[in-house]
Amino acid sequence: MSDCIEFIPNNSQGLPPPQLMVLLHGVGADAASMIPTARALQREFPQAALLIPEGFDDFDGGPQGRQWFSVSGVTEENRPQRVAAARERFVAWLRAAQQRLRATPAVTALVGFSQGAILALETAQAEDGLAGRVLAFGGRYAVLPDHAPRETTLHLLHGAQDTVMPTRHAREALERLALLGGDATLDIAEGVGHELHPALLDEAIHRLRTHIPHRTWQAALGAVSSAQRGGDCEH
Repeated sequence: MSDCIEFIPNNSQGLPPPQLMVLLHGVGADAASMIPTARALQREFPQAALLIPEGFDDFDGGPQGRQWFSVSGVTEENRPQRVAAARERFVAWLRAAQQRLRATPAVTALVGFSQGAILALETAQAEDGLAGRVLAFGGRYAVLPDHAPRETTLHLLHGAQDTVMPTRHAREALERLALLGGDATLDIAEGVGHELHPALLDEAIHRLRTHIPHRTWQAALGAVSSAQRGGDCEH
């Protein structure tokens, strides 16, 4: 991978960051295009480490920008293979970044827009628990999942007027994840197209602050159940 823009908080004690957020740009864009989003997240989570990697390759649809995978001649049939190849490269990069910063998968969030959202969703699908959260703006699955991640919470965020990545993709994904018992949310902003709109970013921050992952609830309920059984034995 080429350059990566990093926002690393000062830490005189040398402790690992309490949160690691990796921002993935859309096709034909670059890492710098995600800086406004990074700044907004930084204001809300000042102790988080934020990384904005550049797409793997030069954008093959124009004179500038980067891409995670080629969209030239892309179809429903060949998209999964292209995404899978990009995903393998990204997973290796992400593991190395986590190791370098000593950030655990549980505190890692993938924040993707458009093609970056596709990469984030498919990474969580193939590598359950490599990130604790995914924020997918204006994205979709390459292929709707046949199982749901158990260690990753998925937040889908979409503009109602998105004509590049129609909202039906997000609705279909949520319906499939619900059937599979996944931990997912969907927020749709009216009057918003295919963009990282402030309204969607506000919803994302709200989800990060307030949504308790299902696995946390299940662990708490399991602990309560175990305690109750232990109490019954004492009597």
